[in-house]
Amino acid sequence: MSPLALLGALLACVPLPRDDAQEGGAPLAFVGARLVPIAGPDIERGVLLVRGGKIAAIGAAGEVELPADAEVRDVTGKTIMPGLVCTHSHIGQPAGADRSAPIQPEVRVLDAIDVRDASIQRAQAGGLTCVNVMPGSGHLLSGQTVYLKLRDADTIEELLIRDAAGRIAGGIKMANGTNSRRDPPFPGTRAKSAALVRAQFVAAQTYRDKLARAAGDPEKVPPRDLGLEALVEVLEGRRVVHHHTHRHDDILTVLRLSEEFGFRVVLHHVSDGWKVAGEIAAARAPCSVIVIDSPGGKEEALDVDFKTGGVLERAGVSVSFHTDDYITDSRLFLRSPALAVRAGMSRAAALAAVTLEAARQLELDARIGSLEVGKDADLAILDGDPLSVYTLVLETWVEGVRVFDFASPEGRLRALGGDGAGDPVLADLCCGGER
Repeated sequence: MSPLALLGALLACVPLPRDDAQEGGAPLAFVGARLVPIAGPDIERGVLLVRGGKIAAIGAAGEVELPADAEVRDVTGKTIMPGLVCTHSHIGQPAGADRSAPIQPEVRVLDAIDVRDASIQRAQAGGLTCVNVMPGSGHLLSGQTVYLKLRDADTIEELLIRDAAGRIAGGIKMANGTNSRRDPPFPGTRAKSAALVRAQFVAAQTYRDKLARAAGDPEKVPPRDLGLEALVEVLEGRRVVHHHTHRHDDILTVLRLSEEFGFRVVLHHVSDGWKVAGEIAAARAPCSVIVIDSPGGKEEALDVDFKTGGVLERAGVSVSFHTDDYITDSRLFLRSPALAVRAGMSRAAALAAVTLEAARQLELDARIGSLEVGKDADLAILDGDPLSVYTLVLETWVEGVRVFDFASPEGRLRALGGDGAGDPVLADLCCGGER
């Protein structure tokens, strides 16, 4: 590395001033921007007041009284929308189950996420503030997912979202179709795949019933089984199934299993979802749709279509979009709703699909997904319309703290690529330079 590049890299290592006035400091007011609340109509030249990491007020100019001690930021000409929520991501290089068995519900993906991986910063550069990080789809069940807030952090614990009882928020990842069909002990056919899943849920029902009959008596409680414990959470509705499924018949198999065992499910990918939209709607199954603009890959995804979001919307299905990062780049997430609108989805539903509807599918809509008083101050500041190919994400804020700034050299590198953008070491040094 040249002396000049080395100096630039060292300067980039100096921490940027944190916008952490929300951590017990003065309130922060964004004024003049077009606000896209999602939960209501757009507000031209709006005012958004943030205090203590939460949205304290929102309205048109003249409707929001600013505290005397508020820090005011003029964002005239910009657009502010809720931070984007990705319902299916693999950032942080997670790895779940191994080759020892096709069903491994005891595996926790939170034990395999590198929070210092550059992919997390790239997601911030795309305006993402919350993600469902999943293990892969090479198993019928590859482990427990985890919902993360994309704060700046050094440990996974700092990113975890917890419910009111302190429980780590997350679902469980399942899959069918071709990915999980391999040599034994994996299934070789679709029918065998479904049979193995049914057998495991029956075992979980038996385990649940034994626990209930034992009523806490240590002499009667069955030996602890981490995998069956996780499946009991699914049976009892405490953990939702996030199910990878592409082909129309595979989708219906998932719905059949969900009805038989009573578990809640979000259907992921649903390349053929437009073919069975009525059946999905009748089952009240939400869909997390992937938008791929380059054909190829899986044979079962040959009929993937941009119109899927719109067809499902008109059928009354809850629709979100996801990146499946690295399948599609988190920095280009807003491309998904844009392409869906081009193919017939309504603008309102498409924008909700990467914000409020996505939050609902993760059961986090009381906290995130829209610009409403009392919700977390998770924001994306854009330089144009959210659905325009020309629009850039300028800043990303999580709970009132700025985690991405396009104006900084490091932020520009994260957003636009270039030497070191995906390299954990070079990206931290910012300036790349000679290797």
